[in-house]
Amino acid sequence: MKKLIKIKLVKSLIGVPEKQRKIVRALGLRKRESTVVKEQNPAVDGMIFKVNHLLETERIEK
Repeated sequence: MKKLIKIKLVKSLIGVPEKQRKIVRALGLRKRESTVVKEQNPAVDGMIFKVNHLLETERIEK
């Protein structure tokens, strides 16, 4: 069973360091309030950890 995670960008990227902007872009988020669903793995978990102050996450069980 795959574990999925729903990621939503809730804060703007204005004033955020470039490194964190690149992480948000790599997650597939472009604008504020945009949402993506990703398969949970250590790489995605690490990216979420680095920018968790900008995101809202929710686990999806299928």
